[in-house]
Amino acid sequence: MNTTAVIGACFGDEGKGLVTDALCDEDTAVVRHNGGAQAGHTVRFGEERFVFHQLGSGSFRGAATVWAESFLPDLFKLWDEYLAFKEVSGSAPKIYACPDTAVTLIDDVLVNMALETSRGAARHGSCGMGINEADLRTKAGFGVAMADLWGFGAERLFRRMAEIRREYLPKRLAALGLAASGEYGELLKEESVLRRAAEEMCRNADKTAPLADLSPYGSIVFEGAQGLLLDSENTRFAPHVTASRTGLDEPLKFCRRHGLVLDRAVYVTRSYLTRHGAGPLPHECSPDEIGSISPDRTNLPNPWQGSIRYAPHTSPEFFAEAVSRDLKGRRPPAAVLAVTHLNETAGSLRFISGDIPAADLPAHPVFAELFDGYYTSFADSGLAPLKGH
Repeated sequence: MNTTAVIGACFGDEGKGLVTDALCDEDTAVVRHNGGAQAGHTVRFGEERFVFHQLGSGSFRGAATVWAESFLPDLFKLWDEYLAFKEVSGSAPKIYACPDTAVTLIDDVLVNMALETSRGAARHGSCGMGINEADLRTKAGFGVAMADLWGFGAERLFRRMAEIRREYLPKRLAALGLAASGEYGELLKEESVLRRAAEEMCRNADKTAPLADLSPYGSIVFEGAQGLLLDSENTRFAPHVTASRTGLDEPLKFCRRHGLVLDRAVYVTRSYLTRHGAGPLPHECSPDEIGSISPDRTNLPNPWQGSIRYAPHTSPEFFAEAVSRDLKGRRPPAAVLAVTHLNETAGSLRFISGDIPAADLPAHPVFAELFDGYYTSFADSGLAPLKGH
């Protein structure tokens, strides 16, 4: 079995879905290990274009999806993605989950939306999916796991969610300084909201199965969400970061739990920078100043994150900083750089200090020190090793 971690090197939206898809076949299990339904990983399937949220981006190639213990799936939202994939591919996706995988609840989403709305112009850039709220609630002893969903019926799940609303929610709202009023506050009082969510979650849990054994798979691909610059411990960009670890942490923990060894880390970047959500973006500019940038059809403007933003990379040294920190003391046998969207920048990475042609990366001292190989992509699908690597 070979194991690869696909990691975003920037603020997210680097092309992790494209890379994951290219590394998969029907003998692969794609492990989703951080974040939850907020991911938007785009994959081209024939003439179709599909955005993955909770399914692994190798699903069109027959790869199975595995939800790790550190993933926070939203069973309420799963059905739309499950049905859309089935309609496009003609087959049902294979979804397995670790029994201890905690799930996101509807009240987590509502609290997240209420909190982010209350921040007004000082928003953190949350996508309003409740992932941090689910994590905090679970750590406070009010978790609901996949094993519970498989064992509960809708009525029992409803009672558990009502108990959490009764015993945990008032304390959480008080800690946040939020009143149970307004649009989201009223929904947090509605019993019908919990009942509908419980019914939908139980129906969708039936589309998943407990993870029993990884030995049937010839390869494991860990598909990350967001990027290293949004890692929960990246203080440079706090508080505009995610609640989870976005690098090697969770793949390595999963490997230890399941008796695996990580063979390779593939760090993914566009040939320029993007950021969808609030927070600093050094050297932000219009896309026209970067190159022939195609309109982003995945990261559409929305009330939570606004419009996607663009910038050139700051410097090779700045880029290397986050990757070096992620690799420090735990470097796998191979570390690889994958550069996407090169067709939009004439085959070069855009830096403030000047362009670096992708073909020159192996000879560049900063990149040569970090990486053992390179992948390039000049379209919205397909991945090729850089010649000689």
